[in-house]
Amino acid sequence: MGDMDAFGKLELELRRGVVVLATLSQLRKPRYGYELRQALADRGMPIEEGTLYPLLRRLEAQGVLKSEWKIEDGPPRRYYSLNADGRKLLKRLTESWQGMNTAMDRLLKED
Repeated sequence: MGDMDAFGKLELELRRGVVVLATLSQLRKPRYGYELRQALADRGMPIEEGTLYPLLRRLEAQGVLKSEWKIEDGPPRRYYSLNADGRKLLKRLTESWQGMNTAMDRLLKED
């Protein structure tokens, strides 16, 4: 396996670890799938449709998202947002992420 293959696989593992937190962070207000993808991409975290939509369904099944269909100026769209449990989860995951980030900063600065 070449260095780039190894890097690509390891980078993918790192991304998988933060996709849930990134997604939850953008659902503080209701968003439909495409809008959510754009918000994530605009902030440096592009996510493929084939990853995002199953993740949204899984998070809803786990009871941390609510969704509703809305018809506005176009086709019906399913809007997702955090429910009370989702807001608690986002808070806890954010605190955990910040702690890990602080630790990694210290680890990576060591000689």
